[in-house]
Amino acid sequence: MMHMTFYWGNKVTLLFDFWKTDSWSSYALALLACFIVSVFYQYMEDRRQRFKILSSNSKKNYPSPSSNAAVNTPLLYSFPTVGGVWNSARFATAILFGINSAIGYMLMLAIMSFNGGVFVAVVLGLSIGYLLFRTGEEDVVVVDNPCACA
Repeated sequence: MMHMTFYWGNKVTLLFDFWKTDSWSSYALALLACFIVSVFYQYMEDRRQRFKILSSNSKKNYPSPSSNAAVNTPLLYSFPTVGGVWNSARFATAILFGINSAIGYMLMLAIMSFNGGVFVAVVLGLSIGYLLFRTGEEDVVVVDNPCACA
């Protein structure tokens, strides 16, 4: 029967029926795997944020709200495109977002095993990953060779 409250013990089933721990060594390996995946999640989130910043174009020039512009402003803006085709950088950012979302949901499901050790391993992994990879400078990116396009 599945636990519906937090419990502490070395017998846990994580994500799949075949991933069951029955000894302290297999339990420790499962906790290590949860920790590593949590750190990797923060790394991927940092990479996705940085890629998004590097690939973003200049601010979109939507018309300013004035009396005449309000009449000509479309109700819905079109999809962000470059030259009439989808921007490949935006597509790559979407793929990274999907991968990172999948990892995040897998971590959430691992925590929903209600095992205290799994919970601690995931939270510690997220914290250590944030400390290592997320510097708080998500909006500061140095571009080595900026485009001098007018």
